Amino acid sequence: MAIDTLQSAGAQVHPLRGTPFPRLMEPFSLGGRVLRNRVLMGAMHTGLEELPDGPRRMATYFGERARAGVAMIVTGGFAPEAVGAASEGKAIFDSQANAAEHRLITDEVHAGGSLILLQILHAGGYARHDKAVAASALPTPFCPVVPRMLEEGGIEQAIESHVRCAQLAHVAGYDGVEFLGAGGYLINGFFAPRTNHRTDRWGGCVANRGRLALEIVRRTREALGKNFIIGFRMSLLDLVEDGSTWDESVWLARALQEAGADFLGSAFGWHESPVPTIASVVPPAAFSTLTRRLRAAVALPIVATNRIHTPEQAETLLARGDADLVALARPLLADPHFVQKAAAGESERINTCIACNQACLDRTFSHGVVSCLVNPRACHETLWEPPKAAESALCVAVIGAGLAGLSCAVALAERGHEVTLHEVSSSIGGQFKLAARVPGKEDYQRTLVYYENRLRDSGVTLRLGSNPTAEELRGHDHVVIATGIRPRMPGASAWAVHPKVMRYDDLLSGRREAGQRVVIVGAGGIAFDVAEYLTYDGVHNTASFMAAWGIDAVASLRGGLKPAPATARSGRSVVLLQRGVGKVGRGLGRTTGWIKRRMLERRGVLMMTDAGVDAVDEDGVLIRQGGEIRRWEADTVVLCIGQESCDELSASLRAIGIAVSVIGGAFESPGIDAERAIRQGMRLGLDL
Repeated sequence: MAIDTLQSAGAQVHPLRGTPFPRLMEPFSLGGRVLRNRVLMGAMHTGLEELPDGPRRMATYFGERARAGVAMIVTGGFAPEAVGAASEGKAIFDSQANAAEHRLITDEVHAGGSLILLQILHAGGYARHDKAVAASALPTPFCPVVPRMLEEGGIEQAIESHVRCAQLAHVAGYDGVEFLGAGGYLINGFFAPRTNHRTDRWGGCVANRGRLALEIVRRTREALGKNFIIGFRMSLLDLVEDGSTWDESVWLARALQEAGADFLGSAFGWHESPVPTIASVVPPAAFSTLTRRLRAAVALPIVATNRIHTPEQAETLLARGDADLVALARPLLADPHFVQKAAAGESERINTCIACNQACLDRTFSHGVVSCLVNPRACHETLWEPPKAAESALCVAVIGAGLAGLSCAVALAERGHEVTLHEVSSSIGGQFKLAARVPGKEDYQRTLVYYENRLRDSGVTLRLGSNPTAEELRGHDHVVIATGIRPRMPGASAWAVHPKVMRYDDLLSGRREAGQRVVIVGAGGIAFDVAEYLTYDGVHNTASFMAAWGIDAVASLRGGLKPAPATARSGRSVVLLQRGVGKVGRGLGRTTGWIKRRMLERRGVLMMTDAGVDAVDEDGVLIRQGGEIRRWEADTVVLCIGQESCDELSASLRAIGIAVSVIGGAFESPGIDAERAIRQGMRLGLDL
């Protein structure tokens, strides 16, 4: 059985001799317990927490990752009391009934050989309901109500609710808890001057502002003794105005050590931070220098996090002393067997998180159940039947090696079918291969390497440069059409054939080059990718990222922010035309669209709404905006105006009696949806 047959075989994973990642696989002592390696599954809210069958689904979800070698798992956040819930109906852990339900989760994780902690998250001023409470009665971005300021009795209740929640977690079989003291939520909101304007013993000086965090940890330790693990995830950079200083963070870390914490997690940024912290534009392990500084200041184990998505990156930061442990969150959505593969020295077989946010964070903020673009089974494990070996092997041809064709071909072959994958070009990947050429999306190439290995391991016959006819496919039991899309052309417009005009795929593939004055027609995701590609200055590292976004890398300024450069204009003049009115790029990802807009604005890209091309000639482009037409100097026009399905085989195949399935862009062309393509391909591969 291939390692990626979707269902863990249940093997326990221990450090292997000769692993290329000796520090990552090294056991570690924490709170009187021994972790089998240094990998934590970081907390993520998945939407399972609120479902009626959530405990059962979480048990399966966490259990698979435990069996595949994760040392310790931290759940998504649970509120310790109703006023701390993020919104009405969000997860609360405040009763014996909750504890009883969660036994299913803890038993499954322990059977897999991992420890598990419950994360306790009091939303504070971020709560989206009329009972919200906070350090001070101040309006909070994104929330419809102003929270009520907690009085002394309310603060005492909040402390006791945290302690009570930890006690219930112990009853439920959890090995400990992690208090979320970051992200602008209640505990962090008390600590940061931005949200704490109090003048009593809970506000003002750093000792007063930190009192809530310390009382929660101290009383929890008193209530549960030394054998219960207590973690505290703290903000090392608030990345908002009037946030905490580095010296205050160090003070808090040392005080938490004295109060009884066993380890300190790290976090960066609040919801309203004007800085990306986990999107693909963030360089790998960009914030680990901060955990290294904290590690030098305290004796507690420190956990590194944010954009650590390969075992190589994790090994490097552990080896140079940036942290004691590494928290992987989305990488374990993408591949539950991450640790197992790393331990076996098979990192090239890891299904790497590409930090797209599409199926995880975007879905969280839409109140849906999280999944993963590259692994649609994530958080839906109980809804996907384990793959069944084929009762009789079919001879199947898959036409097209984009993501839909790739995921279908490997799923079919791993069930025992005889599969031939035909691809007309010289390499696999389709539209995803083009996306990998966009700056900030280099990790997309890792997805294609992953599929190259799965094709090889599963025995798929890959034929590149192959474009078979229906007649040539006679004799197959089934043909899967995954031929994707072709870029749409602007109808009968005469200007579309002008030599200055090119399709986006011609540009991104390198078949054609753009000049210095470019008009992009369209304002969807591909248009933004093209603008990023055209204006990239060739430098993408931690230093350039920090400078571009105004991050105080030494964290000496309050909140860790300094003024970002107003512009960083590229050598090209680029204008992007959106046909409709309203916000440019309104269809971009919920948690990444603002990043793309801000990056292009800083690079001087002009974004025009209610605009289109009337004509192209030797002197430039005639742009119609509203009722006006103006001439724009341009030597290149790039078309990004949508796609249409490319299926030229299915009708002729059916005509000669061959069973056909159509998936991916060939089935449905509006937008290019890699998540849908992988999901359709995998589902067909499992069901055929």
